[in-house]
Amino acid sequence: MQPSVLILGIGNVLWADEGFGVRCVERLAARWSFGAGVTVLDGGTQGLYLLPFMEGADRLIVFDAVDYGLPPGTMKIVEDEAVPAFMGAKKMSLHQTGFQDVIATAQLMGYCPERLLLIGCQPEELEDYGGGLRDVVAAQIDPAIEVALARLRDWGVEMRPGMSDATLLADPSIRQDAYETGRPSADTACRVGDARFFPGEG
Repeated sequence: MQPSVLILGIGNVLWADEGFGVRCVERLAARWSFGAGVTVLDGGTQGLYLLPFMEGADRLIVFDAVDYGLPPGTMKIVEDEAVPAFMGAKKMSLHQTGFQDVIATAQLMGYCPERLLLIGCQPEELEDYGGGLRDVVAAQIDPAIEVALARLRDWGVEMRPGMSDATLLADPSIRQDAYETGRPSADTACRVGDARFFPGEG
């Protein structure tokens, strides 16, 4: 009997590379279909609201942008007991509840998944509001997905090319292609403020 697996992407797509984890689950769901018991979820910045999804999971795979202090675009895999320490290493922004707190709460309540796999990527840029992934980070999406697929196979999870249920993903209007290609130019949408911050003469 295959395990119940939660595949989770977390982060804030509004802040450039912080959206890495969310973009990973979007692409995974667009290309792969899984057997019963596998949930693919855009966790965004929901923090403790993710606890009900963890309650029924035997295994957890998390994609996230993590500040490991490594060169931008470096992917690092962390497992099981080591995951909470890395998830709490540095919160990516004030907008993101630390997932370390989510894991700790699940452990206290007695339903933390027995196996944890963190697939993290070192961000390059976090201060570009409305910006997309930088190339060096975007290039790690497919390798990160391959790591997840290999682990799912090891766990005996049924999978095949296709599409997963997109119910728990973000609205199509803010998925990667639409979001990044729809961004106004820097001339149209000032990156550092607006007229309120640039008072005119007189």
